[in-house]
Amino acid sequence: MTQRLQGLMQDDFALTLNHIRRRMRSCSPEAKVVTLAQPDVVERATFTEVSERIDRLARALRGLGVEQGDRIGTFAWNNQRHFELYFAVPCVGAVLHTLNIRLFEEQLTYIVNHAEDRVIFVDASLVPVLEKLAPSFDSVAQYVVMGDGGAGSLPNALNYEDLLDQAGPGEFDYPELDERQAAALCYTSGTTGNPKGVLYSHRSISLHSTATLIRDGLGLCREDSVLAVVPMFHANAWGLPHGAAMAGADLILPDRFLAAEPLAGLIEAERPTLMGCVPTIFADLLRYADEHPDVDLSSLSNATCGGSAVPRQLMKDFEERHDVRIFQAWGMTETSPVATFSRPQEGEHGDTYWNDRAKQGRPLPWVELRLIDDGGGEVAWDGESTGEIEVRGPWIASGYFRELDGGEQFDAGWLRTGDIAAVDEKGFVRITDRAKDVIKSGGEWISSVELENELMSHPDVVEAAVIAKPDERWSERPLCCVVLREQADTNAEDLVEHLRGRVAKWWLPDEFAFVSEIPKTSVGKFDKKVLRGRLADGALEGRVQLS
Repeated sequence: MTQRLQGLMQDDFALTLNHIRRRMRSCSPEAKVVTLAQPDVVERATFTEVSERIDRLARALRGLGVEQGDRIGTFAWNNQRHFELYFAVPCVGAVLHTLNIRLFEEQLTYIVNHAEDRVIFVDASLVPVLEKLAPSFDSVAQYVVMGDGGAGSLPNALNYEDLLDQAGPGEFDYPELDERQAAALCYTSGTTGNPKGVLYSHRSISLHSTATLIRDGLGLCREDSVLAVVPMFHANAWGLPHGAAMAGADLILPDRFLAAEPLAGLIEAERPTLMGCVPTIFADLLRYADEHPDVDLSSLSNATCGGSAVPRQLMKDFEERHDVRIFQAWGMTETSPVATFSRPQEGEHGDTYWNDRAKQGRPLPWVELRLIDDGGGEVAWDGESTGEIEVRGPWIASGYFRELDGGEQFDAGWLRTGDIAAVDEKGFVRITDRAKDVIKSGGEWISSVELENELMSHPDVVEAAVIAKPDERWSERPLCCVVLREQADTNAEDLVEHLRGRVAKWWLPDEFAFVSEIPKTSVGKFDKKVLRGRLADGALEGRVQLS
């Protein structure tokens, strides 16, 4: 029998965040973290300076009695202090638990108590939100306030800068960690039931950070400057902070200033090459840029959008009118987070190119993807047949924190995503809907995502969300909830004519609701369950029935 021959590699080299932390100081000492402290004030620190503060913070954590495995909460915006916590907490062996500041109060109480957070670091501007909830937290022994402002009624509160000053200078003696140790904890937004905890390991974050350097993905390198608008409290800000640290790229953080005007000013002043955020923020930025043609956003040659389907027209308008290139990514909290990226082969920007740009893209290396139909069979990659996306890979969750049975979302090593999609022969994924959002009309499926994208290609449509309404004859029909531009005189008939020829005839809606705003989830996605609730309660505004 032939004996198996082992390779002679250093396979026991641990993939931990300590490597990325050391790399920041040794390979990219002059790279910068830039924080928008006020709309017209930025603060800068080199990776060398940030690394020295991370050492102080690690020493302070030990002084607070933080031990390996302890969950340490953050209730903060995107800023340098939050970035320091991204490394100090996991590098001492504790678990960074980023709390979603936009969750309902009862959900925040649930996840703090479920995670058993021991310490919470909170931005001073968010103290009024947190101090109301502090009495409901069972395990929190200490609060640390970051930035200018008092602690309010928070018990046992310390000041972040005082903590670092008292910790003193010098390199910290970090412990040796197992790469499979937990490094970060992020809870889902809890659209159905209680939020669920996704526990990222050092290995998963390290591998995902390496994947951000792939040219067919984010393609980060040290020449880049990364504007992370996607919240650092959500899925590690899509891996942008860790990726920038790994690459040695400058990292720009907008703190709480997320409106179009301060973002546009920040882009013009700091010239980022990459900006990551959801479509609603990009749409606001496009409107601002159109209204202020002197604003220069053209440094964004490699912008990234995700969180929900990115309208093709939004990407085209940005590129044609402002020389901004936006590429689409797809993932979820459980994929920690990026699983596919859409970067078609460059060439003539014709229909084929833009059709591929409008898809969610190919699976990244080490991510395996399949489509499963209602009967459990695997669906062919022919660009037309659809099924639920299932994925697996080294940065894909295998279960939820403190839910040992894994739940129905995990199937024999595969994560069931709840997204319905087709995949073409080139491996490009095209998501057609969420499983809970598809509309079944007369026994056939209507894609709410495709209807929304076509509606938002109309110049007068700011936002559009499509939900199912009950129908006696067809079981369900699409109801299009639309936000129009101010002073636009477009009506329901105009929108149907716009859709005609763009979608199948039987997809054409017979009812619209002209609303003032589409409700959003805590991470900026359209919240269709709110719209469905208003429809059921007879409270949906601006409904127009077509004959």
